[in-house]
Amino acid sequence: MTVIHAVPQDVVSAARIDPSAVRSVAGGGEAVRCCLRDAVAGEELVLFNYEPPLPDSPYREKGAIFAHAVACGGPDSTEYPTEWVGRPQALRAYDARGWIHPATRTHDGADPATALADVLAQDGVVEVHSRNIAYGCFMFTATKD
Repeated sequence: MTVIHAVPQDVVSAARIDPSAVRSVAGGGEAVRCCLRDAVAGEELVLFNYEPPLPDSPYREKGAIFAHAVACGGPDSTEYPTEWVGRPQALRAYDARGWIHPATRTHDGADPATALADVLAQDGVVEVHSRNIAYGCFMFTATKD
């Protein structure tokens, strides 16, 4: 079984008080990484740099993501976010060293749960980062249960 992990709540809590984070009001549709859904127009958001945890490797990277500006309770489940089905994504696979694994691929959004399961089933893959294709933004981490 594939388990979907949002950005950890302690990271989001720290970002909410970080003076370098940018506060904004959602126009609607922004992918919110604290609860793995799209923002509704008018919600207060915080935009901050996030570095998904990986072992020390050349493939670590940091990028901007949105979260709610106030605590939201996190995602409703550990399954693929239903609002994001249909969105093409890059599935960046990593091995235990934190190096990108050759199982890395994209999917068209039609059946993301199966695409993730297929990547995670490859020998040596320990986690997958789902990323926005156009911007390259981190969406979530997926692991095997």
